[in-house]
Amino acid sequence: MAPLDSAEWDLPRLRASFIFQDDYKYLSSDDQLASQDLAEFFDVKFYPYNPPGAPPIFAATSKKHAVVCRLSQTTDKDTNPCEIIQLIRDDGDDANCASCWSRDPVTQEAWLCIAGNDSNVKVYNVNQGKLVKTLTGHGGGINDLATSPQNPLVIASASDDTSIRIWSLDAAHEKQPCVCILGGESHSYDLLSVAFHDNGRYILSSGHDQVINLWALPEFPTEHVAVPIVIHYPHFSSSEIHNNLVDCVAFHGDLILSRACHEDCIVLWQIEGFSSADPIPSPHSAPTPTDMARQTRSAFAPATLSLARPALFTRLAQFHTPDCGVQFFMRFRVFHAPGRHPILAFANARSRTFFWDLARFGAYRAFMGELKDGQKGKASVAANGAAAGESGGPVKPSWLVVKRGKKPPMGTAAAVAHSQAAVGDGASSLRSFGLDGGSMVSASPDPEGGNNATTADLGYSRETLQAWAEMYDLSNPVGYVKPHRTLQIDGGFVGRQVGWSPEGDWCVVVGNGNRALIYQRWGKGAVRDA
Repeated sequence: MAPLDSAEWDLPRLRASFIFQDDYKYLSSDDQLASQDLAEFFDVKFYPYNPPGAPPIFAATSKKHAVVCRLSQTTDKDTNPCEIIQLIRDDGDDANCASCWSRDPVTQEAWLCIAGNDSNVKVYNVNQGKLVKTLTGHGGGINDLATSPQNPLVIASASDDTSIRIWSLDAAHEKQPCVCILGGESHSYDLLSVAFHDNGRYILSSGHDQVINLWALPEFPTEHVAVPIVIHYPHFSSSEIHNNLVDCVAFHGDLILSRACHEDCIVLWQIEGFSSADPIPSPHSAPTPTDMARQTRSAFAPATLSLARPALFTRLAQFHTPDCGVQFFMRFRVFHAPGRHPILAFANARSRTFFWDLARFGAYRAFMGELKDGQKGKASVAANGAAAGESGGPVKPSWLVVKRGKKPPMGTAAAVAHSQAAVGDGASSLRSFGLDGGSMVSASPDPEGGNNATTADLGYSRETLQAWAEMYDLSNPVGYVKPHRTLQIDGGFVGRQVGWSPEGDWCVVVGNGNRALIYQRWGKGAVRDA
């Protein structure tokens, strides 16, 4: 594990931007006229099973092909870090838009699963570039695929038929690879997103009906089963989180991140009473929609609450993603690994990519607490005074810089200590966001409050404190949190999907025009240990 040093606070920088081949060029002349929009990547996923330190590999999936690439860590800015190692072309009439990784249980060779509007999941051997098997059963197009973090042979698919299917690629299930169907009355319209919890036993789903569901999965049989297990009701369901179609949903520990079209934000929220440390509930404990007037139902509501309408979920924060327009099918992605800062990334519809370092929220709260307690950076001066070249006064962390050209020291003792604690478990708890205890108490002084003890006496201007609060203060759950870094490229670019390498040193964004943006962290020769 690498020590938590100043490089851990680094956010990605653009390393390369290039365009792959245009799909529509390979169609007939008649099809070209109606298919100019085929040149668009909809999905990107990194291969998660390489040994630590190996060059990362990702697959970018468009409507007619998947491009598999290897990235090389190099300090030469003129060297293209991306090498194409395989091209998988789909000669069928339908378009693809989703992918996930698996691997051969015998040879351990990489498998890439691809799906789209032909309703099938196609499994390819990447080394050979050949189709291994096809999974059939959905009654509508497939918009998302996900692999269980606990078992590479278990994948989930979200379909226009309003169901989620759980597939097993194990040889024991060759005759009936669909081991479970999540359906019933849970969704009423096309599904767009599906995501596993880290423990592999919970799944989130969302789609056009603006509903977000959480499903508890049973233990699956290891031998052949003739009929899939059918689960009719989710253990949590709500249409109150968003007011439009939900095209991306994901776990972050036991917290949830989700995004909806037209809302220009990613919402962080939690299901009250839900803990993955508790026993997995049975399908029979899932609430049924007996009260159709209720927009939210939950099996996790604390039994101690006696209110007629207890809170079933809590909104915690909103990350601002402006300029998405009418676009949908736009996916964020969080990098998280033990001992590393979790980073949220998203690309909008106007050529900009946004990054948030989730460890900074708790560190900011600790930093402001240090100032408010009257320390005024004394601990920081003692620890970092030599690096700062200052004789006294408050010292701010480098990630709090809001003006270019200033390079203060790494951070305060309290902030660094808090961030170390926050990333120790992958930042899955509320504490990683500085939301434990008095989560609704602002970490920032009120710039308009007129209390000199909260502005001038802290050693910073009102404008500086306000700028910090807009990026790092989570005290207002319905306010917008600005990105910690925004990078823009030339030309019109609509981001569709973000992918993170397993060790967090690369971030790839794909979108229209078959374009890929390659972002790199620690690209100045810094060596990162796994």
